[in-house]
Amino acid sequence: MEQVTVKYTEKPQLVDPILIEGLPGVGNVGKIAVEHMIEVLGAVHFATIYSSHLPAQVIVDEEGLAYLVSHKLYYHRREGGDLVFLSGDFQAVNHIGQYTLSSHMIEIAVSLGVKDIYTLGGYQVGHFVESPRVFGAVNTPAMIGDLEKYDIVFGEGEPGSGIVGASGLLLGLGALHSIRGLCLMGETHGYIADPSSSRAILEILTSILGLEIDLEDLSRKAVEVERITTQIKDLAELLESGGGDDVGYIR
Repeated sequence: MEQVTVKYTEKPQLVDPILIEGLPGVGNVGKIAVEHMIEVLGAVHFATIYSSHLPAQVIVDEEGLAYLVSHKLYYHRREGGDLVFLSGDFQAVNHIGQYTLSSHMIEIAVSLGVKDIYTLGGYQVGHFVESPRVFGAVNTPAMIGDLEKYDIVFGEGEPGSGIVGASGLLLGLGALHSIRGLCLMGETHGYIADPSSSRAILEILTSILGLEIDLEDLSRKAVEVERITTQIKDLAELLESGGGDDVGYIR
């Protein structure tokens, strides 16, 4: 198998396309956000990316069908710039793979005429957050002024360790091709999937794009996650206090 193989179902002609990336990561914040947009907008799948840099496994669906892990590309036509979405099952397993896959994605973006990239991810704070803040990073200084009216936190030493993975590399590599880039990172505990943080990101992203989409499904998922995490914390506190010897499950 080639290091990267792209299978197209079609090669769409797009108008002023914007690339939006949401691969698995901390709290799966970016993946949840992008997959919600794909579903709500009815975006059309047009390419699948396979790579020997992804984990050596297949995924088995509910019907027992096995398929190679991959990244997928979708498009949505609209006024003000068509949208291209990048989602996937996993990120690359090492730094060489990250560079290889991200470089290939930039090549695809250039071929589609992409001039702007928005990458989405989570910013792990290690505790549960009631109202997640959204941190930002750009690859073009002039962009910060354009984004001041949005509730994005720039600077303040965050994210202190930089941005690891595709969300960071697409910005860095994109700059080499004069593609403007913004990374939006939702504050998250980072331990489990966090739709609340995904919603915080999408509220800002859709405002930037002038796009209206229904976010209620994410709100319902956030409530369910909060219920589960509350049960987990209650159980942990019970066990720490020496009680709960007979507790064998969470309701």
